[in-house]
Amino acid sequence: MAEIHPSQRVAVLADSQNLYHTAQSLYTQNIDYGSLLEAAVDGRQLTRALAYVVKADAPEEESFFDALTDIGFETHIKEIRTFSDGTKKADWDVGMSLDAVSLAPHVDTVALCTGDGDFARLCRHLEHEGVRVEAYCFEESTSEDLIEAAHDFTDLSADTDRFLL
Repeated sequence: MAEIHPSQRVAVLADSQNLYHTAQSLYTQNIDYGSLLEAAVDGRQLTRALAYVVKADAPEEESFFDALTDIGFETHIKEIRTFSDGTKKADWDVGMSLDAVSLAPHVDTVALCTGDGDFARLCRHLEHEGVRVEAYCFEESTSEDLIEAAHDFTDLSADTDRFLL
């Protein structure tokens, strides 16, 4: 796969729920999305930056969504679903995958900001389509399958001063 160069077109897809829960669990801190976006773009041409978020009617979530937009992310918002047995679910795996596949003909690189191993198959598909895939997350909670499937992996735990607030 091609080396990184300034004319590469990059799409950044951030699984906000995955990043939030991991940062909270490991460090009791939040993600610095500005630094994450800067690292993922790495001097290349940003085509799209998408943040996948879940609306849970928490008081601070609207300001978080606004902050993501101010940083340069388009927010894709999904309502949390509560099932009859009381369980709740709201994940973006299918939505992120569809967006990545749709963007593939228009970019050289897709930066997946998640540790979810379900995206390993997506990495292999994008590679088959000629797209470089980079993964950004905390190594302690990132699937080995995802790390192996991506062309490059950036461990956010290696530079918490940069990637955490």
